[in-house]
Amino acid sequence: MRFVVNDMASAQQRALPQSKEALLKSYNKRLKDDIKSMLDNFVEIIKLGKIEDETQVTRLTQSGQDMFEMHVRAANIVRAAESLTKLISDIKQYLILNDFPSLNEAITENSRMARATQLEIDKKLTDLKDDMARDLYELEDEYYSSVYK
Repeated sequence: MRFVVNDMASAQQRALPQSKEALLKSYNKRLKDDIKSMLDNFVEIIKLGKIEDETQVTRLTQSGQDMFEMHVRAANIVRAAESLTKLISDIKQYLILNDFPSLNEAITENSRMARATQLEIDKKLTDLKDDMARDLYELEDEYYSSVYK
């Protein structure tokens, strides 16, 4: 019987190392291990499709055993694919949470936009104050020079 036992090393690899270099090595190792697992299981499934000469076990028994082994190997391929999906999620999360240059750039850009908006509003308020002062001066001049006072 050629069965591959589902290794539990991937659970241990999910513990995040402290340093960036160790984390990247961990990601790289997980990637290589999962791809190797998928390839190995796929190759073994293909080998099972080959019809062998008569052996001591009957063809029906061998067929059942091969079918069971294919199911196990297919499950291993699915597990490796799910592990790769989790790896992609971990990498995205790492990049989002630890991409300080991009975060700083976004904060600087938002600050610059807020400063530009503030200057624009200040200019509009100053223009409005000047218009109101000019109108008030004209109204006062008209009022004080009026005969109806």
